[in-house]
Amino acid sequence: MGELLDKINKENDIKNIDENEYRRLAREIREFIINNVTSTGGHLASNLGAVELTMALHLCCDLPKDKIIFDVGHQCYTHKLLTGRKEQFKTLRKFNGISGFPRISESDCDVFDTGHSSNSLSLALGLCNAREIKKEDYKVFAVIGDGALSGGMAFEALNNAARLKSNLVIVINDNQMSISKNVGGMANYLGKIRTNKKYNNLKDSVENAFAHLPGGDQLTDKVRGAKDIIKRVFISGMLFEDMGLTYIGPINGHNVPQMVSAFNSALNMNEPVIVHVCTKKGKGYKPAEKNPRKYHGVAAGSGGTKIETYSDVVGSTLIEMAEEDERIVGITAAMPDGTGLTPFMKKFPDRSFDVGIEEEHAVTFAAGLARGGLRPVVAIYSTFFQRAYDQMISDVCLQKLPVVFCFDRSGIVGADGSTHQGIFDTSFLKSMPGLTIMAPADKFEMKEMLKKAVEIGGPVAIKYPRGEAIVSSRFRDEEIEVGRCQVYGDSAAGGAGSNKKVLIVAVGNMVHRALRVRDELTKSNIDAVVINARFIKPMDEETILSEGKKYRNIVTLEEGVLTGGFGEEVNSLFKDIDG
Repeated sequence: MGELLDKINKENDIKNIDENEYRRLAREIREFIINNVTSTGGHLASNLGAVELTMALHLCCDLPKDKIIFDVGHQCYTHKLLTGRKEQFKTLRKFNGISGFPRISESDCDVFDTGHSSNSLSLALGLCNAREIKKEDYKVFAVIGDGALSGGMAFEALNNAARLKSNLVIVINDNQMSISKNVGGMANYLGKIRTNKKYNNLKDSVENAFAHLPGGDQLTDKVRGAKDIIKRVFISGMLFEDMGLTYIGPINGHNVPQMVSAFNSALNMNEPVIVHVCTKKGKGYKPAEKNPRKYHGVAAGSGGTKIETYSDVVGSTLIEMAEEDERIVGITAAMPDGTGLTPFMKKFPDRSFDVGIEEEHAVTFAAGLARGGLRPVVAIYSTFFQRAYDQMISDVCLQKLPVVFCFDRSGIVGADGSTHQGIFDTSFLKSMPGLTIMAPADKFEMKEMLKKAVEIGGPVAIKYPRGEAIVSSRFRDEEIEVGRCQVYGDSAAGGAGSNKKVLIVAVGNMVHRALRVRDELTKSNIDAVVINARFIKPMDEETILSEGKKYRNIVTLEEGVLTGGFGEEVNSLFKDIDG
């Protein structure tokens, strides 16, 4: 067990493994990943599907001289194993441990700190052009999934790729999945290529026949134009080649020698080449093969009691609302499970839209729905909403359209690392014109805020954290009023200049922490009052100022960056007050 993997202690060691042992090495890598990820947590199905693909890439590269760019990067575990990081896997996704994504700080073999999708082609084009300008010589591979290929940025890069005058190998890792099953035109297009045996069988037959004839190479060149015609007969569109890109495939993504041959053929061309590789997400682990959505990411320990998350509350509340209001529609970007919208989509398929990995489109699409008289609710992770900043301002806020933005996983999300933290949303949302920003303190407020958001009739953002929805009776004593906060404690007990009086102003999931702090302070005979902000914008300046003037000590609690944050704005309210 692990004998072959034990021989790989640094980059390029895989080249010392005999070709007849590739299948065995792949099994050892899968066993290692399964054993470790089910313990530490991490992305499982995507990594199991990319084992042989990564092996083939490493066999064709001289690392770290050559460059492999993994789109998103959550499928990089085999890459990390093959570059000498096996012993560090017990620290995967832990503080000061190795990341679940490529990180330059970990290895010279990691080209970029990736984490978001659809950017690998643009990065690769930049590297290739830098290589040309500096007259350097190294290979560049960009690995992009079929789900990420649907992102607008990937199309922008493809549009520019044909202008490149040197080699770039674009590997499409086609497993028919992003996190959930892929949707849209690109998924259908790749499906047609994937399943079209007629053209591929004919192509192989013609090329094999010519190979055995005198002057076969010349004959192959002469019929290239005819072959293009044949392609158009069997596969309508030929999108990639019509864009000026050479296409090779589809290739079996679990056959290492076949991929190595295809990659070497692509490297021999002085131009961008697309190699279409078909893999199975979750390969080698039956539960993940049967349910790749469930095993896309697994928590440490892989088990435990099912909890109700804020995402679940959003989904169930939307169903309640949609049953009473036919204008309600739900939108997500390739994450119906993660955002809790799956039950809503099953209940109201005609009022549900999974647009794929296309956050910018999701927002402007919602603007069109709102302009048409509907009430769209867009549920996307906070970190991915960043990509739709322009669309939120220009297409929704400036138009004063009634779109509700559900910022899932707002705040600190933990193990996924820097690219996934939802800590910037308050800062970039506050400047958006006419946008109301809410942050619920518990399950009850989450439900009520979602209902209130639709009633407001303008653009609204609701920020809520990853994980269990807090259930508390403390937040149910009054109706949610737009722009008004809640005060907990005997504010009359405060006194100006008193060192034993503390005002804590908290946002969202930090409110219950603030109340626990208040309880601890009370044990030490320190009186404290807690304000549940509820609304970041418009802020309840009147109440915060009124309460704040009574105390020497004012503390703000939020999950976010200081610059542009809620605390910074509270501080500015008191800048002209002495003491």
